[in-house]
Parts: sequence; structure tokens; C-alpha cells
Amino acid sequence: MNVDFINPFLDSLLNVLSTMASTTLKPGKPALKKNEVAHGDVSGLIGMVGPNTKGSLSISFEESLALQIMHRMLGESPSEINEEVTDMVGEITNMVTGGAKNLLGNKGYEFDMATPVVVSGKNHSISHMSDGTKIMIPFTSPDGNAVIEICFDK
Repeated sequence: MNVDFINPFLDSLLNVLSTMASTTLKPGKPALKKNEVAHGDVSGLIGMVGPNTKGSLSISFEESLALQIMHRMLGESPSEINEEVTDMVGEITNMVTGGAKNLLGNKGYEFDMATPVVVSGKNHSISHMSDGTKIMIPFTSPDGNAVIEICFDK
């Protein structure tokens, strides 16, 4: 998978969380993902389809990070992942993908986005919507960790 295709998603995630939630994430080393187990407690998953490609993106947050983002974005402090937190994760997933879509559109890549699906719970699974290689990039912060996964057919 082309790094020029991955970086807009990473840049968009960092921008969305910095701007909307005053949260700074530190990216780690990319790796191939070989199973469907999520690396977090709540995940947003969104499909993307374009004229030349099909894929999906997921963003998984540890509970501590998701709750802190909720507090910083909306001023609410739930004690656990609830419907409002899952709604927020879905919206973050949508914003990140939309930001990446704009960046990639400037490079000639076009795709449409589906509505995000959010899954939560310990050891939940993520089923990407294409058969391509799954790349995962971990992020760390003082409030907890996140992982972004990107999978495209081409």
C-alpha cells in the first residue's frame, strides 16, 4: 500500500483530535495486521468505495482515551463507554475519513464514504470490507492508546 495514500488518514486523525479535543497522539511503527481482533475498547469502522479502489478504515480507542476525548470535546465525563461515547467515536471516524478524502482528492484519488459503524467491548473484532493488506498504526498518549487500521484492495 502506498504511503502517500496512508499518510492523509494519519494526518487527518492527528488534526481532528488536536483541533476538536486538544489531544495529541504520538504515532508508532506501522505493522501488518493478521487477525480481526481490535486493539482497543471502542472502534469506528467506515467503508470507502471509489472508481479504482475499495477499502475501509477503523480507529480503535482504549476506554481511558475515549472517555478523555469525550470530556474534552463535549464536557461530559461518563465513567464507561456508553451510547454517547460510541456516537462520538463514529463522528470522529467520519471526520477523519472526510479529512483524508479532501487531502486525497487533491492528489486525484476519489472515493465515497459509507456511514460509520461503531463496535465496543473487550476483544471485539473488526471485519474490514476488502481483501487487501491491513496496515495498522498505533498511537500513544498520556490518556491511553489508539490504533488506526487501513485496508484497501489496491
